[in-house]
Amino acid sequence: MPESSPRDPSTGPGSSPGPVTIRTAISADAEAIRTIYNHEVENTTATMDLVPRSLDDQLEWLAARSGAFATIVAELDGEVVGFASLSPYKERAAYRPTVEDSVYVRRDLGGRGIGKALLTAVIELAATSGFHSVMARIEASGEASRALHASCGFREVGVEIEVGRKFNRWIDMVLMQKLL
Repeated sequence: MPESSPRDPSTGPGSSPGPVTIRTAISADAEAIRTIYNHEVENTTATMDLVPRSLDDQLEWLAARSGAFATIVAELDGEVVGFASLSPYKERAAYRPTVEDSVYVRRDLGGRGIGKALLTAVIELAATSGFHSVMARIEASGEASRALHASCGFREVGVEIEVGRKFNRWIDMVLMQKLL
């Protein structure tokens, strides 16, 4: 993936005022990433994390990610408004050809194509890095995320029943997969 590339978010109702720039995250992006992520931790089931990240935690997380596992960000008008990354799917060696994606966009900017630009970029990163398969684990009621992944060629391959517990309720996870 190029260091920085403009992508035109979707046009139509609610489209953003300018193109989104996708680039590799740097340490100066940690606070914006943390703010976006912690909103999801504290208010939604988009992540199964229960404890918000400190700035030090976020900087450490970001510093540990490089190469195919680097974090990318979406910038709109010079502001980081979303991020995405790839992670190893499982620890055992035979799973190495498979990665799992994570995509987060600031909630007030949903539906503007930013998530699609990020997901498209991490799929490209996975392909150029030689991975065979990208997995997504999406909370079952996450219709927007499921639709986003489907629009990028993912298909549902399974459901994990009651594998998480957050906000005093059981959480089911839908597994989606894209073969590269």
